[in-house]
Amino acid sequence: MLTKEEFYAKWSSLHSDAPVSGVVAWWLKISYRCGLIATLLRISPNALTILGLISAVITAFTATSWWALVFLVFSLFCDGIDGSVAIFQKRDSAWGATLDSVVDRVSEAFWLYALYVIGIPAWLAISLWSVAAFQEYARAKLSSLKVSEIGIVTPAERPVRASFLFITLVMYQLGIPGIEFVAIGFLAIQIISFILVARFAHSQLH
Repeated sequence: MLTKEEFYAKWSSLHSDAPVSGVVAWWLKISYRCGLIATLLRISPNALTILGLISAVITAFTATSWWALVFLVFSLFCDGIDGSVAIFQKRDSAWGATLDSVVDRVSEAFWLYALYVIGIPAWLAISLWSVAAFQEYARAKLSSLKVSEIGIVTPAERPVRASFLFITLVMYQLGIPGIEFVAIGFLAIQIISFILVARFAHSQLH
């Protein structure tokens, strides 16, 4: 079992020597405790990844009820701690990282299907997923080309995308109009984010 200091050091080394401070340090404290609990309960990091996927699927099929918000939050929680649990249990691997990345994209597809269920046009839901997927693919490609820098943090990172879905689901439950306009606005933000990542990629590879 890793000490807290060893856990922080390992996490930092896996994230291009990112500093453990501020919000990151706060989140890693939670992740460390979750790693301990998961280990005591014999829950593997890959099991958490799959639980996150299952929760995303349920989010889509309960989109018209308040339960969707519960499963969305649980899906995010599992996605947020699976990597940390892998570090804690000394089970981080290329396979686990690949599974996590693939599941993230599939989960987001179900998140955006939830938008379609509550009335967002199919073209808009598909566009939102596609731009997010392009952004993450670009980052993965940079990593495969040995670009070790973290790169730019965009206005539409995965937690922000989840927050957008959370807000739209709440708007739907409360009968607040304008969900489609909010989605169009967020699509514009995602496009800007993708352009920022593309520019960063160009600066590193040109």
